[in-house]
Amino acid sequence: MAAPLKAVDGNADRASDLLALMSDLATRARAAARVLALAPPEQKNRALEAMERAIRGNAAAILAANAEDVAEARASGNATSSFIDRLTLTLARIEGMAEGIGIVRGIADPVGIVTESWQRPNGMIIERVRVPLGVVGVIFESRPNVAADAGVLCLKSGNAVILRGGSDSFRSCRAIHECLVQGLRDAGLPEAAITLVPTRDRAAVGMMLSGLNGAIDVIVPRGGKSLVARVEQEARVPVFAHLEGVNHVYVDASADLAMAKSIVLNAKMRRTGVCGAAETLLVDRAAAAKNLKPLVEMLIEAGCEVRGDDAVQKADARVKPANEDDWDTEYLDAIIAAKVVDGVDGAIAHIQSHGSHHTDAIVSADERAAKKFLSEVDSAIVLHNASTQFADGGEFGFGAEIGIATGRFHARGPVGAEQLTSFKYRVHGTGQTRP
Repeated sequence: MAAPLKAVDGNADRASDLLALMSDLATRARAAARVLALAPPEQKNRALEAMERAIRGNAAAILAANAEDVAEARASGNATSSFIDRLTLTLARIEGMAEGIGIVRGIADPVGIVTESWQRPNGMIIERVRVPLGVVGVIFESRPNVAADAGVLCLKSGNAVILRGGSDSFRSCRAIHECLVQGLRDAGLPEAAITLVPTRDRAAVGMMLSGLNGAIDVIVPRGGKSLVARVEQEARVPVFAHLEGVNHVYVDASADLAMAKSIVLNAKMRRTGVCGAAETLLVDRAAAAKNLKPLVEMLIEAGCEVRGDDAVQKADARVKPANEDDWDTEYLDAIIAAKVVDGVDGAIAHIQSHGSHHTDAIVSADERAAKKFLSEVDSAIVLHNASTQFADGGEFGFGAEIGIATGRFHARGPVGAEQLTSFKYRVHGTGQTRP
């Protein structure tokens, strides 16, 4: 077995030390990827079963590590309540991680699946078959559960993964990673199949974005605007874009008010710090006299600050004036922008101008309006009469997700095991030559 990686502290004296570390890490991951690509489903599932068991068995150690991370974040004085929520692990969230691993274990293995097959006039049979991507680099920030989600999804799809968590969740990620490695070890798979970058040094991010001399095949960023901007500027390998979630709920004139209130409250306030949280409420002018005031009052009474246009301000004196930046803001907090629009066309126009192509919902009893919204809103996820907080791989039946891809390259929406594969063509001949 290869010698263990040596950790580098956050103040590495020489860039060459970090480069040597990252290059060694990438070399091992590349070798592990070749093994995983050929690993049978049964062996991968044994590893996942052992990981699930290890997560549950080491819950106390994970919580202890997380408590140190949370205490450090609070002591910094810079952490918002939504940031602390994303960082914090509880027994319920750890159990959710374990359950997610079990669901991933239970889904069909995507590797080797023939998605299409056809025969040419010359008798050749051509198959399109799913294959792993290779080595996936995942760069994420405060949510430590991403380490588990990304690790198990990459394993299921036959990919090796290099995880670079945020410095704020360093201890939590390390505790979770130890459980994942235990699962690999128990199943006889290479430990480098799921690698956690053992340093807080931010220069490691730049090295991953460079591709480490071709060792990394794709980058998945999970974080805020600054991380996404850096990835877009520096990445030299393909990226599964995970942009901010400026998500909308549009309440149509035909909407049942009780349903609309339930959906809007859940979409905004269930967890304000997740990417699927609603950030803008749009209300149809045709029924604003009936719907607007109850919706605004409900949000304010639930502890949500409402920033609105003139019509929304008139509905409740507690509403703060919205400025142009509010329509483009992912608050990740108990704040929502609200606006009155002219029907479904007005809602679609607003979303086209200010949305982030993440997740948008319509509440409507009018099937024609719903069909128009679902057809014309160009977002990765569009919903009819359901909360935007369903923007989650687990809720889609994927067990977990590595992110919500908002671009149009390769994968879109929740990125699960199937989306972490590419394809190749297998051609079966009987001696054919081309004239």
